[in-house]
Amino acid sequence: MRIRRTLGTAALAAAAVLAAGTVTPAQAAGPAVLTHTAPGGPNVAVGDVLTANLVAGGFATFYSSATGTSGIKCATSSFSATVTGNPAAPGVATEQLNSHIFGSCTANVVGVTSVQSITVNNLPYTNSVSDAAGNPVSLSPTAAGPLQTTVVLKTILGTITCVYRAPGSIAGTTSNVGQTIGFASQAFPKVSGPSTCFPTGYFSATYGPVTDSSVPGNPHIYIN
Repeated sequence: MRIRRTLGTAALAAAAVLAAGTVTPAQAAGPAVLTHTAPGGPNVAVGDVLTANLVAGGFATFYSSATGTSGIKCATSSFSATVTGNPAAPGVATEQLNSHIFGSCTANVVGVTSVQSITVNNLPYTNSVSDAAGNPVSLSPTAAGPLQTTVVLKTILGTITCVYRAPGSIAGTTSNVGQTIGFASQAFPKVSGPSTCFPTGYFSATYGPVTDSSVPGNPHIYIN
C-alpha cells in the first residue's frame, strides 16, 4: 500500500508539471521594459541596435527661444543606439547613443544665409528609458564629455561656428503610439561663437517609429 501511495503521489506531481508546462520561465518573469513587435512581445536583447528617423512630416529644431520659431529647422535627422540594459518591467532600460545626425537644415536668423553643418559632439551618450508614468527619458553625458552640438552657419559676413552645450542631461518621453521618442524645448546654452549665434538653442524633435535593426524585419519597439 505504501508503494502504491508513493507512486500515486509521483504521478500527480508529474501531471501538475505537465499542466504547467505551457508557462515558460520568461513568461513567469513578465516582459522586459523594452519589447519588440508588440507590447509584452519578445524582449529586446542587450546589444541590439535601435534606430529611428524623424516622424513623417516632422522637423528637428534648434530655436532661439522655448516658444518661438526663429532659428534652425532640419527636415532630416536620425539616431542609432545600442541597448546596454533591459531589465524586467517595471524598471529603466539603458542605451548607448552612438550616432545622431541632422541634414537638410535651413535657418531664418537675420544675417544667416545657410546652415553648413550640425554635428553632435562627445558621443556616446547614455539614454535611460523608464516605464514609469509618462514614460520619461533622460539623455546624459558620459566620460566622453558633455552633451554638445556644433553648428556651422554661412552668413553675409562669412562662415561662423556656434557651439552649444547642455548644462547636464536633457529630458524626453517615449510613446507606444507610433513607437516614438521625443524631446521638447531642451536648452543648450551657447559656449562659444559670435553674437550672430543666439544665446541658447532649444532642441525639439520626435523620432519614430523606433525599430530594432538587429532583428529580421526591423520590428517596432514598445515600452512595458
